[in-house]
Amino acid sequence: MGTYMDVHRGMVGITAEQLNEAHAADLAIEKDEGVHFQKAWADPESGTVYCLSTGPSAEAVQRIHSRTGHAADEIHEVKLSV
Repeated sequence: MGTYMDVHRGMVGITAEQLNEAHAADLAIEKDEGVHFQKAWADPESGTVYCLSTGPSAEAVQRIHSRTGHAADEIHEVKLSV
């Protein structure tokens, strides 16, 4: 299993409720791809959203995000952490 940080852009003005709804949508189907979305963060001013997940591949993460209507602009595998 890998760890992934993905970036979504263009979500200017996102609210805490909208972020929670998007995260919940991912959680509802994440098992279909063997992915687990751990946390999400957002900056409403810049419209940038970050998600931390684990899963078999970046492609699996993207498939879940795409199915829930918010495909990631970038997905980076996190190889080292402390």
